[in-house]
Amino acid sequence: MNIDKQIQPDTASELALWGGLECTVNRVRDQYFSQMDRNGHASRLQDIERFASLGIKAIRYPVLWERTAPNGIETADWSWSDARLPALQRLGVTPIVGLVHHGSGPEHTSLVDPAFPEKLAEYAGAVAARYPWAEYYTPVNEILTTARFSGLAGVWYPHGKSHAIFVQALLIETKATVLSMRAIRAVNPDAKLVQTDDLSKTYGTPEMQWLADFFNERRWLGWDLLCGMVDPEHKMWNYLIESGATPEDLLWFRDNPCPPDIIGVNYYATSERWLDHRTERYPHDRCHEYDGVPHADIETPRVLATPTPGIGPLLHETWERYGLPIAITEAHIDANREDQMRWLLEIWNAAKKARAGGADVRAVTVWALLGSYDWNCLVTECRGYYEPGPFDVRGPEPRPTAVATLMRELSSGRPLTNPVLQGQGWWRRPGRFLCKPVATRTAVADIAVRDPFKSQQVQPILIVGATGTLGSAYARICEKRNLAHHVLTRQEMDITDPASVEAAIQRFKPWAVINAGGYVRVDDAEAESEACMAANTHGPTVLALACIRHAIRFMTFSSDLVFDGAKSTPYVESDPVAPLGVYGRSKAESERRVLEADPQALVIRTSSFFGPWDGHNFVTQAINTLRRGQRFEASNDLVVSPTYVPDLVNASLDLLVDRERGIWHLANGEAITWAELARKACAAAGVDARGLVERPAAESGYKAVRPGYSALGSERGLLLPSLDDALARYMKALEEHASDDGELVGEAAHYAR
Repeated sequence: MNIDKQIQPDTASELALWGGLECTVNRVRDQYFSQMDRNGHASRLQDIERFASLGIKAIRYPVLWERTAPNGIETADWSWSDARLPALQRLGVTPIVGLVHHGSGPEHTSLVDPAFPEKLAEYAGAVAARYPWAEYYTPVNEILTTARFSGLAGVWYPHGKSHAIFVQALLIETKATVLSMRAIRAVNPDAKLVQTDDLSKTYGTPEMQWLADFFNERRWLGWDLLCGMVDPEHKMWNYLIESGATPEDLLWFRDNPCPPDIIGVNYYATSERWLDHRTERYPHDRCHEYDGVPHADIETPRVLATPTPGIGPLLHETWERYGLPIAITEAHIDANREDQMRWLLEIWNAAKKARAGGADVRAVTVWALLGSYDWNCLVTECRGYYEPGPFDVRGPEPRPTAVATLMRELSSGRPLTNPVLQGQGWWRRPGRFLCKPVATRTAVADIAVRDPFKSQQVQPILIVGATGTLGSAYARICEKRNLAHHVLTRQEMDITDPASVEAAIQRFKPWAVINAGGYVRVDDAEAESEACMAANTHGPTVLALACIRHAIRFMTFSSDLVFDGAKSTPYVESDPVAPLGVYGRSKAESERRVLEADPQALVIRTSSFFGPWDGHNFVTQAINTLRRGQRFEASNDLVVSPTYVPDLVNASLDLLVDRERGIWHLANGEAITWAELARKACAAAGVDARGLVERPAAESGYKAVRPGYSALGSERGLLLPSLDDALARYMKALEEHASDDGELVGEAAHYAR
């Protein structure tokens, strides 16, 4: 197998698809944070086959110094990489070997240790000797970015906060890369350097143009040093000297050039920045100081009235500056599933257009194949914030998402099949702003690049249940996520009437149907069993039959009341159902009949809704009643799983886009009584709960028997955040829209995932 031809195509070949594994082992003071321990890849060899199934030609893959040889080469443990690198090679996936990824090396060194370059070079030589066939290397990922976070921003070890420490770390990392490639090439003369960094671009008001210009020159420093381009004529020479570098330090790189064989550019929604001297216009967390100068620093999609064109012009800037082959080595966005796909497709099409315009762009790398943890706090804490990638690792095994399907279609040249690609991503939608938009003269994005489905008929999601809590929540969130949808009234479609269902499908031509309606009065169902069964069992069955006939995705809802409460641990999807009342029986029978009619259907079991958009849910009523100083009664012997409606809607929409099927449990992951929920909600709201009266369910006057324990767990994946996290976001949403009399009302304009 000719690996070189596989990873380095000639100009006539197609754009290649690569993959990348989030593998950061960053140090915060004396604590290490390992992404691979958290995403499970550290102990899961079978992921190699999952990666190969995506059609990638190469993968950015870690053989990290901190993990392999933390105490020196003599005691290195190669067993992990011995099992994985050859497996990748056998499956036709070329590894691009990474040695340090947003890290600072083992405990005995750091990015400001003068001996760091020689120590890393020693390790690099050992890696090359162990795997002499490996050709592609990234000794230090994102040299400039890592130096900024570690030496200037103080985020990662050694937590420097000065220009001097930043420049020291930058030069040490770059020298380590040069010496590492020298050691690698002593073993394999054909070894190639893939040097990655954030492909940033900064814009600003005239008052901040000096700083924007500085940042736009600084962004090239890692690559410029490697290419031997830094000399006294370089625009950053004086800055580097003033920050503690000596002429000898800098000229060493001119005399020892190590130009990348491939310039690896990483591009995120945060890569392009806007600087503004008018700090009062911006959210507090976007306001900073640079050398004592206050300013706002915000990602351009959140502020510029006209979006920037995206990565395309930046690829041409890189090509014109270096004339070296380019690969987009990280393409990822923290967003809902459809926007993850839209982001990848926009970058893929921009790369193809740049190739057509003469830039030697070789590949697009889908980053974070197994997702990533806690990048919203720059992985300085373990908060549990997870961003899925092509695989979602929140279940017993990694689950392929719709991004994986898109990758397979791109890599094989097949037509793209997911209808959600019809919409624009959030970074181009009107609702993207965090402040008053700024008018600029940026170029307009290429419609053909960002919207390849423009000429096709837009297929909507049909939402049944226009007036219900769930149906209105789906309409609201589909609007926010730019998912084409239509909310159906009973007059537009009666789900119990096959002819009415057929007519609506023929009229709207949907790609999916969500049944968010039904009979919900649990106690009344005991006397109205016929009406309950018609709405909750017969209607969903009619919908399922129509969806399987038209090849439409179908999602419907069930309840924790399909269980009898005999367990004392959370119910999972495969537990047998044994409903105690009419409502539970209607849902259990609906599950059976829907999945028999349409095995592709998605059935969501959930429980105990609360949310910011209706004032009648238990949590809002408890808080409002107790805030007024009135008594509020709640049962203390019924254990449930509270579910925050926005989390439920977002997670279930992701599953629908992923084309998942079968039964899924979605709840915010805590077994709690109603009384305990009221106390927890009051604590989050700062409300005195002394008026709470706890009573057993038997004294509550229920006509229908409830299971004493109906908490929901999952054997398929815990997709929703914790209850505490959900309550905090719920309170924030409600407090933003408090009524004049101080009560919390059911309305929130901003829901952030």
